[in-house]
Amino acid sequence: MATDGARLHQRVCEAPGCRLQGEYRAPWARDRLNDYRWFCLEHVREYNKKWDYFAGLGADQIEAHIRADTTWRRPVWPLGARRSGNGHPHINDPFGLADDAGLGEKPPPINDGLEQLTPAERNALGVLELSWPVTPAEVKSRYKELVKLHHPDANGGAREAEERLKEINAAYSTLRASENLPAS
Repeated sequence: MATDGARLHQRVCEAPGCRLQGEYRAPWARDRLNDYRWFCLEHVREYNKKWDYFAGLGADQIEAHIRADTTWRRPVWPLGARRSGNGHPHINDPFGLADDAGLGEKPPPINDGLEQLTPAERNALGVLELSWPVTPAEVKSRYKELVKLHHPDANGGAREAEERLKEINAAYSTLRASENLPAS
């Protein structure tokens, strides 16, 4: 008797003329995504091939739909549009980070020439413990000092001295190949 009761609750495929079990669900329409039609495997595949979520929408409507989905349909504001000085006194901003003006005039950018260096070149200066600007002669002189100091023979074959020497050699090679150093 239990099998008869189970059969009564089984869904039949909604495709015309099909009597197979409707095990696979498919949404009714774009505006009824939580309402389903039930199909057998063969017919749900056919239904999915024909399904077009954006059917009947124009290009502008599709674009608006996609843009709304990128923020999970939550309200958004342009960056900085909800500043503390713009009618939102409940925002505590003691450092003025939300204001365009900040705490005063912004200091002029520091133009020390470092922006022309690559990150590898900046790192190499740090390894050799040099500050910019530097000449090739200064780089070579500092390299010789550090090689004498960290050479494994001078440190009883210490492994950390050997690793430090590898870093120094790589940094020197980077700076020697640099096009940003002035010619000597």
